[in-house]
Amino acid sequence: MKERVAKFSIGEVVRHKVFPFRGVIFDVDPEFANTEEWWNSIPAEVRPSKDQPFYHLLAENDENEYVAYVSEQNLINDESGVPLRNEQVYQIFDMAPTGQFKPKMNLAH
Repeated sequence: MKERVAKFSIGEVVRHKVFPFRGVIFDVDPEFANTEEWWNSIPAEVRPSKDQPFYHLLAENDENEYVAYVSEQNLINDESGVPLRNEQVYQIFDMAPTGQFKPKMNLAH
């Protein structure tokens, strides 16, 4: 198996390059690990490679909060500084002095 290094880490706030949402990373898969049904629901012309890290986000857009599963190639750092609305973020993470979210100690494994 090829060794992979994730560009982003748990607790980072990122945004999607194409779609208008952002969120906090709460888990990382070294390569695609979702269902084929999910994979096939993505239009072929924009379907990312499976051979890259995929991130689980506590995501939000202007209307909703939800969990998103996003390929590394479609993420960039969110440097807006705008607070996140998703209440789950604050149940799972504390804000570190650096401004990055850190998992709450009672939830870390």
